[in-house]
Amino acid sequence: MTDRPRITIRYCTGCNWLLRAAWIAQELLQTFGEDLGEVALVPGNGGIYEIAVDGHVIWDRKTDGGFPGPRDVKQRLRDIIAPERDLGHLDR
Repeated sequence: MTDRPRITIRYCTGCNWLLRAAWIAQELLQTFGEDLGEVALVPGNGGIYEIAVDGHVIWDRKTDGGFPGPRDVKQRLRDIIAPERDLGHLDR
């Protein structure tokens, strides 16, 4: 078992948001790599698009008003798992 964070991206299959979820997953893996324990894509329905870190929701399409860009998700994730980390141009 790892103590590294587990990211889940729940997406609506009926809305065809798999590619969007996979793109964000790839962006997180590219930036945070081995700092993450897992990035899981979880199919759902009802218009869901939600990103969570260890069960704590950091983005919800319905409450946050749409879809996040990679910058938004990376900053929110960084603020939880490594607040001291500099994300370079994303922080400027």
